[in-house]
Amino acid sequence: MLKFSAESFYSHPAGKVLTVAAYLGLNISLNMVNKWTLSIYGFRFPIALSIAHMAFSFFALSPFMLTKPMREQHYSTLSKQWPGLLFISVCFAINVGLNNVSLTTISLSLNQVIRASIPVFTAIGAVLIEKKPPSRQEFLSLLVLVGGVSIAVYEGSGTTSSFTGVVLCLIGTACNGLMMSSIGRLLSEKLDVLRLTFYTAPLTLIVLVPFFNKLEAPGYYQYASGATAGGAYVVVILLGCLNALLYNLIHSLVIKVTSSVTTTVIGEMKIVLILLLSAVVLGESDVWTVKMMIGCTTAILGFCMYSHGRMMAGAQTVPVIIKGVPELSPSLTDTLRTPLLAGGLMAGKSSRS
Repeated sequence: MLKFSAESFYSHPAGKVLTVAAYLGLNISLNMVNKWTLSIYGFRFPIALSIAHMAFSFFALSPFMLTKPMREQHYSTLSKQWPGLLFISVCFAINVGLNNVSLTTISLSLNQVIRASIPVFTAIGAVLIEKKPPSRQEFLSLLVLVGGVSIAVYEGSGTTSSFTGVVLCLIGTACNGLMMSSIGRLLSEKLDVLRLTFYTAPLTLIVLVPFFNKLEAPGYYQYASGATAGGAYVVVILLGCLNALLYNLIHSLVIKVTSSVTTTVIGEMKIVLILLLSAVVLGESDVWTVKMMIGCTTAILGFCMYSHGRMMAGAQTVPVIIKGVPELSPSLTDTLRTPLLAGGLMAGKSSRS
């Protein structure tokens, strides 16, 4: 009689393929859904959308995080790690909020190309914070990446609104790079994606609420009470939140069951697929001028060069990819393979959660 277990499924090649396919699909759909919601659907409240993702993730993870094995870890973690978690939450608020705001004025294609420059800001942070300059190969690949992003940004920021969106996206990307450079020093304990989401989501929400009250609250309340909105927008937001949560869960599995080589290739495939689908599905083909194509191609080339350089060097940056804003990090490091999922899977043998 065949015995099925989660461990055997994820160790089987078919299980790994399905996990990677789900990760790639959810990552791409999350980007597409966010852009569609904020632009085409007409829910032009990016900070409110960010708050909804934070709240949904926190409450959805609570049943698992409040089980006895997990509760025993919270006090020791929070009492020691609270300064780092607070800093990360502020960075997340800036990163997530500005990324969503930028999607209201620039194309998803341009947004993704700009966010592909995260390695540049991470390298700058490594020099300033950790005193670790990039290698010669990394430096050359970063120059190629900067050149490609610069061409794409110059071509895509022709109007005042798009220029503002480009600046906001760059600030959010720079903030994420700073966070990734600092996380090793700020957190003495390695936290998996789910625990990090559970701890930082409410803090990030608190940071975002004052900006929502100042910038979006009157317009949102008018939109929510209007006859045109109805209750359909709530379903749209909840579907996006569910997509974000499932992405976080699959992201954790991908880190556990695949290698850094696999996840590096996934990251590169993800960029190309998002750029192609945004043109076909979201109708962004008009932004693809010759200069934009040259810039995007050059940026992707630089990103791939940097990714493979880091992968071959064996010293990889710890990525933080949570709460509905998938980052185009060069790799998912093996050092992030924490025992959370292993513990959860083992617990499933005795009492299925």
